[in-house]
Amino acid sequence: MKLLLVLLGCLAFALGVVGIFVPLLPTTPFLLLAAALWVRSSPRLYAWLLAHPFLGEYVRSYRENHAIPLRAKVFTLLIMWASMLWCILVPLGDLHWAQAGLLAVAAGVTWHILSLATLKK
Repeated sequence: MKLLLVLLGCLAFALGVVGIFVPLLPTTPFLLLAAALWVRSSPRLYAWLLAHPFLGEYVRSYRENHAIPLRAKVFTLLIMWASMLWCILVPLGDLHWAQAGLLAVAAGVTWHILSLATLKK
């Protein structure tokens, strides 16, 4: 069972890293999932993730303070809305149900991000 959790954690981590470069793929939820899987299966991988110079900050700040930095909020919302609006306006054309669905997803994610506390440094 531990091996399965480690492998699923590696998959979640990989998706989180890909999410850094692909705007519609969320980074933080996958990193949090990897942390949750690794804390139960591999203390070494969990410690490595928390100590990571770039990615560890997101996991630690969310885990300890249930907050994200203002810069991350602004960047996330700008990139998400830019890609969502492009997807809604350009490739979807006359698929109004799909446009409404993407708009609802963007609004829900925006509400969630704004409902989180802002980490003050």
